[in-house]
Amino acid sequence: MSARDFLVELGTEELPPKALKTLASAFRDGITQGLKDAGLTHADVQVYAAPRRLAVLVEQLIEGQADRTQVIDGPPVQVAFDEEGEPTKAGLGFARKCGVDISEVDRSGAKLRYEQHITGQATTVLLPSIVENALNALPIPKRMRWGARKEEFVRPTQWLVMLFGEEVVECTILAQTAGRASYGHRFHHNAEVVLNQPSDYLEALRKAYVIADFNERRALIKQRVDELAQEQQGTAIVPESLLDEVTALVEWPVPLVCSFEEHFLDVPQEALIITMQDNQKYFCLLDSHGALLPRFITVSNIESKDPQQVISGNEKVVRPRLTDAEFFYLQDQKQPLSAFNERLENVVFQAQLGSVYDKAVRVSKLAAFIAGKIGGNPQHAERAGLLSKCDLATEMVGEFPEMQGIAGYYYAKNDNEAGDIALALNEQYMPRGAGAELPTSLTGAAVAVADKLDTLVGIFGIGMLPTGSKDPYALRRAALGVLRILIEKQLDVDISELVAMTIAQYGDKVQREGLAEQVQEFIFDRLRARYEDAGVDVAVYQAVRALHPMSPLDFDQRVQAVQAFRALPEAQALAAVNKRVSNLLGKNNTAQATEVQARYFDSPAEFALYAALKQAQQAVAPLAESRQYSQTLARLASLHEPVDAFFTDVLVNVEEAEIRANRLAMLAHLRSLFLGVADISVLD
Repeated sequence: MSARDFLVELGTEELPPKALKTLASAFRDGITQGLKDAGLTHADVQVYAAPRRLAVLVEQLIEGQADRTQVIDGPPVQVAFDEEGEPTKAGLGFARKCGVDISEVDRSGAKLRYEQHITGQATTVLLPSIVENALNALPIPKRMRWGARKEEFVRPTQWLVMLFGEEVVECTILAQTAGRASYGHRFHHNAEVVLNQPSDYLEALRKAYVIADFNERRALIKQRVDELAQEQQGTAIVPESLLDEVTALVEWPVPLVCSFEEHFLDVPQEALIITMQDNQKYFCLLDSHGALLPRFITVSNIESKDPQQVISGNEKVVRPRLTDAEFFYLQDQKQPLSAFNERLENVVFQAQLGSVYDKAVRVSKLAAFIAGKIGGNPQHAERAGLLSKCDLATEMVGEFPEMQGIAGYYYAKNDNEAGDIALALNEQYMPRGAGAELPTSLTGAAVAVADKLDTLVGIFGIGMLPTGSKDPYALRRAALGVLRILIEKQLDVDISELVAMTIAQYGDKVQREGLAEQVQEFIFDRLRARYEDAGVDVAVYQAVRALHPMSPLDFDQRVQAVQAFRALPEAQALAAVNKRVSNLLGKNNTAQATEVQARYFDSPAEFALYAALKQAQQAVAPLAESRQYSQTLARLASLHEPVDAFFTDVLVNVEEAEIRANRLAMLAHLRSLFLGVADISVLD
C-alpha cells in the first residue's frame, strides 16, 4: 500500500511559554499512539512548536488500514444452547453482539466462535479523530473558552492545517475547519502561507519569518547570545529553563545588547540577575571574574529597521525594577541584620512549633553542638544560627523571595560579621536541590544540618508525616540534604545524638515517644534511593542497614566496601556461608559457648579454620579500628578455603553438647568478623 506525508498544524493565540515544550511533546505522542492503535504504519515523526502554533509532521504514513479478521469467542456451547438444541439467552445475546443471526455462529468447538472480516478504513477517515483525541489529551491544567463557543483549549484557536500528501483532510476540530493555509509572523508577514504539501512546511514558514522548529530556534538564540556576550568581553548566564522560555516566546529571534546604569552594581548582583531573568526574561552578562556587567541581552521577536528603538525600550522597562531593588537594599541597611529578629518573633514557623525566631534559637544551639563535633567553631555556628532567619524579615527578601540567605550574606558582611558566619547564612539552605552545591565552610555545614534536623524533628513530632507525593515541608529533601552534607563533606557525626538534642530543645511541643527512632529511620531510608540511583544493589544497602550504624559517613564507607567486596570471586560463596552460619546460630542459640577450645577439635579442618580465624582477627583489628572496611573484607575473603573445608569435613550439629557448642562458638567468631563491616549473609 502506498504512503504519503501527513501534516497537522493548529494555530492559536500565544501559547503559555513555560508549557510549550510539554504541549508539543504530548501532541506528538498522542498522534503517534493514535496511529499505532489504528494500525497505521509510518516513518519518522517530527514535532514543531512556536508561540502561535503546534504542528506534527508524520513521514510516509500508509494510506489505509489493512483488512483483517477478528475472532470473537462466546459462551460455552452447552450454556448457549439448551438440551433441545434451542439457543438460550446467552447464545442469542452473543449473536446479537456480533451483529449476526445465531445460525451464522460457529458452534463446532467447546465455545461459540465468530470470525468477523473487517475492511480497513482509509487514513483520511481516521485522522480527524486521532488528531482530536491527541488534542483533548494534552496536559492542560485549565482550559478556556472564547467567544460564544463551547469548545475549550489552552488558548483560542485561529486556524487548522491538515494535509495528507497534497490532499486536505476535511474536518472541523476546536472550531477550526481544516485547510492548507497557515499564517506567518504576526508583524513581518501577517498573511496566509499556503502549503501545497507537508514537506513545504518549514521553508514556507521561514520565508514568512517563522522558524517553526523549536530546537532550531533554541540553538540559534544560544549561539547568537554567546557571540554577543563575547563581543562585550563577557559570558552570558543562560539557564536551560530561561532559554526554553525565551525560545517559546519568539518566532523570529533577534538578540540585542542593552545596558543599565553602573550605580546599580552596588546592589547584590543576585538581586539584579533575579529581576532581569525572572521578570524580563533577559540574559545577564558576567565579566571574567564572575562579576555582573552593566549590560544584558534581550531577544526581540522582530527584526527592527531601527534596533536602537527596541534596545531603548527594554532599557526603560528594566530601570524601575533595578531601582526597586536598589531602594530595598538601602532601606534594609539602615539597621543591623540582628535587629530583624524582633520582627520574626511575630512570624509563625508552624502553629504548634512556635515562631521563626524560636526556630533560629534552636538552630543556633544545635549548630554550635554540631560544629564542636566536626571541628568547626561553635561560637561562630551559634551566631550564624541566631542570624540565620533574619533576612526573611527584610524588604529585599520580601520583594525577591529567591534572595533568602543571599541577602543575609551581604547584610552580615556589611555588619562586619566573620566571613564564615556571613557565608553560613546562605549555605544553610544548601543543597538547594538534587546534585546542587554543598556548604563550603564548617560553620555553614553545621547550620545547614541543624536547620534541616530541626524541621524534620519538629514536623515529625506533631505527626505531619509526608505521605505519597505530599511533602509540604520538603522533609525528604531535608533528610537527603543532611546525608549529602555529612557524607560528601566527610563529617563523622552520630545522627542519633543530634536527633536526641533536637528533640530535647522542643520540650513538650512534640510527641517524644518513638520520635527519635522514627526520624532516624526516615533519614536512613533516604539512603536506599540514593544508592539505587548510583547503581548500588539494594542488597548491599540492606547488608549495612542490618547493623544500624548511626553515622551516615560510616554507613557510606561500609556500603562502598561491601560493593567492592561483591566483585571478588569469593564473595558469593562467603555470603552463602554467612547465611548458613546465621541459620545455624539462630537454631542453636541456647547451646552456644563464647570461647573456642582446641581440646574439642577432632579434625584438621577445625584446626585450620581456627588458625585462619586467629590470623584474620589480628589482621583486621587495626583495619576495622581505622574504618578501612574494604581492606577488612578483602582480608576476610581469604577465609573462603578453610571455611569450605570445614563445612565439607565437619558436622556441626553433633550429639555431644560440648563439641557442638565449641563448633558453634567458632562459627560465631567467623560471623562476628564479617559483622564488623556488614551482614553479608543478606547478599546471598
